[in-house]
Amino acid sequence: MLKFVFSCVLLMPLVNKWWAVQSSLFLLSFILSGYCFHEFDHYMLGWCLGVDSLSYILILLSFWITALVVISSQKVLKDNNYPSVFLLVNIFLLLFLVLTFSSTDYLLFYISFESSLIPTLILILGWGYQPERLQAGIYMLFYTLFASLPLLVSLLSFYKVSGTLTLGLVEQVSGVEFVASVWYLVTVFAFIVKLPMFLVHLWLPKAHVEAPVAGSMILAGVLLKLGGYGLIRVLPLFGEVNKNLSWLWVSISLVGGVVVSLMCLRQVDIKALIAYSSVAHMGLVLSGLVVFGWWGMNGAVVVMIGHGLCSSGLFCLANMVYERVGSRSLLISKGLMNFMPSMALWWFLLSAGNMAAPPTLNLLGEISLILGVVSWSKLSMLSISLLSFFSASYTLYMFSLSQHGKYYSALFSCCSGKVREYLILMLHWLPLNILILKSSTIISIL
Repeated sequence: MLKFVFSCVLLMPLVNKWWAVQSSLFLLSFILSGYCFHEFDHYMLGWCLGVDSLSYILILLSFWITALVVISSQKVLKDNNYPSVFLLVNIFLLLFLVLTFSSTDYLLFYISFESSLIPTLILILGWGYQPERLQAGIYMLFYTLFASLPLLVSLLSFYKVSGTLTLGLVEQVSGVEFVASVWYLVTVFAFIVKLPMFLVHLWLPKAHVEAPVAGSMILAGVLLKLGGYGLIRVLPLFGEVNKNLSWLWVSISLVGGVVVSLMCLRQVDIKALIAYSSVAHMGLVLSGLVVFGWWGMNGAVVVMIGHGLCSSGLFCLANMVYERVGSRSLLISKGLMNFMPSMALWWFLLSAGNMAAPPTLNLLGEISLILGVVSWSKLSMLSISLLSFFSASYTLYMFSLSQHGKYYSALFSCCSGKVREYLILMLHWLPLNILILKSSTIISIL
């Protein structure tokens, strides 16, 4: 059945009907979700492809988010803004994501990992809003390519040493301390930029602000998870070196997370605020990953899934406001509860998810991450407590400023919400809160 799903993904670029693609994506998502309780260590698909529990959950997330992207981008179809090309770009992006998450060969993984950049760039440049989207696209391209080229050299070095690049057969790095450290840094840096870590995060807010709703949703929902997934795959190759250098990433991530949280409190653009909050959350994820303990690794995966659903939903909500008000500024699009009262509930529910309130997946993941990082170093408690506090602060700031207050005087009437929009938001919120009831499926991925 998994082979059937993968075959459908390969054949999907041949279909250019909007309703057919939308229905197929949801159908394939539901077929894949049937494997949720299937315990497999590694399911080989041939052609250097295979699925384990970690790959499976991220492939399912990719299908789910892409289906929601198509249903939330009806404006492209309505305005006849090259809808067939738009669908094709999204399907190719999904194809590259599925290849990345299911590749059992490091070189195929690298090619797919880099290929996912091209459809994202086309989405930003082709369907973005402002003229600045060109600058945002170039920022993203150069940040990612600059960090990724050393990774290719590193993978070729692994091939020279091990004679293979198959997952699980590549030898661990050992030997000269300086050489091993440099090798580790150039390998890990590509994934840290993609995650992104504080100090190399500037491409993310720019890309989010200029991207269309489809670009923002898939960037926050799946593409940031490529960095975390890559780290999980390469860190076992650097056991001893990672142990010696993990303090570097943890300190930058936690202190950077607090700084970015403070930056969130002074944002007036809704999309920029949500984008910066992603950097803060991913900082905690990176800390859990490099500590490389059971709690940290599992917590990181759970937060990646929860953040993918929650952040994508928030970007979708921000787009719904933008379509009605014509601005993403919190100074203009405030008092929304007055003329979009039913949307205020969704703002509250997804904001609760963003601040890791129960019963969301984010809460489960953050508890695991905090346990993992604090057991590694007691000193990290200070940064983590500030990070958790400010996470609630900027989320409440966004919710209260957008929903309460006197609305903009130029607004006279507004559609409170369509059935399609409620469906999209429900399909973001439901898995985010229901999956915690079967947390054993996700928490025991690794």
